[in-house]
Amino acid sequence: MQNFYIKSHGLGNDYIVLDQENISFELTEAAIVRICDVHFGIGSDGILLKVPSDVADFGLRILNPDGSEAEKSGNGLRIFAKYLYDYGFASTKHFSVETPGGVVTAGIIDEKKGKAHTIKVEMGKAIFDAPKIPVLTQNAECIGEPLHMFDQIYEINCVSVGNPHCVVLKDELDESEVKRYGSDIENHPMFPNRINVQFAKVVSRNEVEVMIWERGAGWTLASGSSSCAVAAIVVKRGLTDRNLTIKMPGGDLRIEIDEDWEIRMTGEVREIATGTFSPELLEDLAL
Repeated sequence: MQNFYIKSHGLGNDYIVLDQENISFELTEAAIVRICDVHFGIGSDGILLKVPSDVADFGLRILNPDGSEAEKSGNGLRIFAKYLYDYGFASTKHFSVETPGGVVTAGIIDEKKGKAHTIKVEMGKAIFDAPKIPVLTQNAECIGEPLHMFDQIYEINCVSVGNPHCVVLKDELDESEVKRYGSDIENHPMFPNRINVQFAKVVSRNEVEVMIWERGAGWTLASGSSSCAVAAIVVKRGLTDRNLTIKMPGGDLRIEIDEDWEIRMTGEVREIATGTFSPELLEDLAL
């Protein structure tokens, strides 16, 4: 069915999934913004576009609601894996996906009524090398460094898990603070490619609470790559063990980090809706 889409969420972080080979319109920056708009489009935190791959079983592009492109998305990968399995693209429960942030492996852990429910993704390796994140700093790594805002100084910790992240460790979390400073941190000159922002509170050796400002999307109920980034930082700083539960407003993810800094993420995904683009929306996308 041409211009068919599905919409699913991972802990409240929702994406539209499209197949590049099955859409009749050009997915321009303006079209992405329109589709993701909750009032004038379908509404979502982004678009997952199935594309061919020469190095993995499947290829994935991750498109933010502002029209920019992300290197990797943990929730997006789980949603995409569910789509591939539920709609018969994947013939087995384990398969590889190429993203701009690297090739990852996904596995269907359990099903409900024949549909994928819990999914584990091998997210790749945490990278702390500042130029590779990238972060503009004089140090080899950006761990515990000051970030000067107009009326605030934050101690930041940066890591790449295939996309860039800035983690601020806090004694208490305040949603209004994240919404006030998230965009300013995301767009700070210290981060040449912008950055995802997490405010995190360590609760115990195996539990961390997180609030997220996502690059290109803003305030977000949950994020898989953000959970991986926070886990990597708290482990690196010796604040937790290597098997963690990351608790976000949208729900919880389980994160495992081995001695080589390889990250595994496990969590649920739920489908919301399926449909096709209406002729009138297609007309609007062509404007």
